[in-house]
Amino acid sequence: MIYEYRAYTCLPGRLPALIERFEKVTFAFWETYGIRHAGFWTTDIGESNQVLHYLLQWRSMAEREQKWGAFQADTAWVAARAATETPDKIVASIKSEFWSPVERLGTPSA
Repeated sequence: MIYEYRAYTCLPGRLPALIERFEKVTFAFWETYGIRHAGFWTTDIGESNQVLHYLLQWRSMAEREQKWGAFQADTAWVAARAATETPDKIVASIKSEFWSPVERLGTPSA
């Protein structure tokens, strides 16, 4: 399993609009493409409270390339995303990292 960490830094005051876009638009597209998320977080104490952090789960980089590429190329997604950014843009920058578990350290218990 590979995890993709993504952090979307929003323009001032636009974090609620990004969260709403995920709830009302993005999740439906992800379901269509079989994109799985492991959770979403915001920052309570730290550098910025205008960042949405989340993890995606992939079985392999090949799965990620196929599914994410298809999602990003979907003209309906491109149009829906653009519609949520009218009249103002939402995201100032995006950070992405790929993480692999360190098997010998185990997994946390719930």
